[in-house]
Amino acid sequence: MLKAVLFDLDGTLIDSAPGLGFAADLMRTKRGLPSLPLACYRPLAGAGARGMLAIALSKTATSPDYDDLKEEFFSTYESCMLMHCEPFSGVPEVINGLQQQQLKWGIVTNKSKRFTLPIVHAITSFSKVHAVVSGDSTAYTKPHPEPLFEAARQLGVLPSECIYVGDDKRDIDAAKAAGMPGYAALWGYMGEHSIETWGADGVLKSAKDVLAICAHSTS
Repeated sequence: MLKAVLFDLDGTLIDSAPGLGFAADLMRTKRGLPSLPLACYRPLAGAGARGMLAIALSKTATSPDYDDLKEEFFSTYESCMLMHCEPFSGVPEVINGLQQQQLKWGIVTNKSKRFTLPIVHAITSFSKVHAVVSGDSTAYTKPHPEPLFEAARQLGVLPSECIYVGDDKRDIDAAKAAGMPGYAALWGYMGEHSIETWGADGVLKSAKDVLAICAHSTS
């Protein structure tokens, strides 16, 4: 019997692409380069700093100055992330629906606490979240299952009593490794990247499809 729903954060619950792209573009224009539209940044929003620096400055993790640029990006993003961050359409209604069904819910993200907690606290519809596991909450990040195990422990349920919803293959891989059904969020950043090869238990076209899955799993 389903007792809890776990979600990825970026690209699943919130559209953080505008904030990530804005921060990366500030770094770009600071160096005298022309501004790029958000459409250039959005496809790699799920890759975080790595994706943003690749678009804005053509830098990779092997670039000699990558670590310094990554920390500059983090500081820039931190200063503007709450101004450019909103839940995806339908997400507040889904959260409300889970509460009405008396299902617990939580967030499992690879985003560090430095960014996760201020964002979660700033979004009204997330005020009653039952568990938050960030990328530095455990010794591992997804696709390792430990973050999902930690969320289940915080919720007081078994992993098999949860489902996990995310927009990246590593989300589905983590769910499989944790022994819980994994559902691919088609509205997310990675939804068009060979999603049929991920081995998800289902593909959700909109956030509200989560409630249909829950209704079926608890009936």
